[in-house]
Amino acid sequence: MSGIAIVVDDLSGPEVAALLAEHLEEMRAVTPVESKHALDLDGLRRPDVTFWTAWDDSNDTVLLGCGALRELDPTHGEIKSMRTTTAYQGIGVGSALVRHIIAEARRRGYRRLSLETGSSEHFAPARRLYARHGFVPCPPFGDYPEDHHSAHLTLVL
Repeated sequence: MSGIAIVVDDLSGPEVAALLAEHLEEMRAVTPVESKHALDLDGLRRPDVTFWTAWDDSNDTVLLGCGALRELDPTHGEIKSMRTTTAYQGIGVGSALVRHIIAEARRRGYRRLSLETGSSEHFAPARRLYARHGFVPCPPFGDYPEDHHSAHLTLVL
């Protein structure tokens, strides 16, 4: 693979639907239903959400991953639906998506970017990824309740 192309996506492709279905299925398997906050296709199509897919730039049929940015208010964004396809984990796809989303949040003038992920060991790689990009623990934000299954992280921009 030579590089990663990150593009705004309309969520209409079958590869994207399959990746998001895999994501939701995994969240259901490792997270109690009352603690699952992943968005489905309709949730990701809301006007306050921008969704990107990452593709192998030498073969535009190879989906590498996805991520979304939801506007919570004019100064605060939230990362949603970060997922790297299983075959491409560990090669920098997640980092490329996080850098892209951070840059877009800055371009929009957000002062803060936050996210919710799981607190169990299953989500430790995600928490490490975000920590490498400067995210730190924070209290629940937006509509998130206090929940020991959730870890909330934020980055001041």
